Amino acid sequence: CFNSGSSCEKCDFETNLCKALQESNLQPGWIRRNGQSAMGPPYSDHNGNDSAYFLSLSSEMRSSSATLRTNVFLPTDKEHVCQITFHYWISQMSGTLVVGLQKLSEDTITNIWQVSGELQDQWKANTITINSTEKYKV
Repeated sequence: CFNSGSSCEKCDFETNLCKALQESNLQPGWIRRNGQSAMGPPYSDHNGNDSAYFLSLSSEMRSSSATLRTNVFLPTDKEHVCQITFHYWISQMSGTLVVGLQKLSEDTITNIWQVSGELQDQWKANTITINSTEKYKV
């Protein structure tokens, strides 16, 4: 869920990506799939539904990282806060998942959240609140 102000854009990936994530922002390595795709775990989404779609890193990916970028979000203020809630899968493979913020006026990406080192096959959930006085991407 991408919540900006009074509206919430739900990205469930059932029919496509969503307004916040576009195909052009999907870097090599990311695929839209479900648990029935015979690609290995996870075999269902975070609700246990094996036919529900989610984004996953391809097991055939040759590089050690893949990037996923949102479209541009407008600046936040006291009345318009951006909250992003997402679910992520922690597998038996080690790695790090990083969420970064890039202001449009800057080339650098600032890490705002990360997780690594947990080796267990399960879904986890997290919500990030973003405050930015400038337009930005996550």
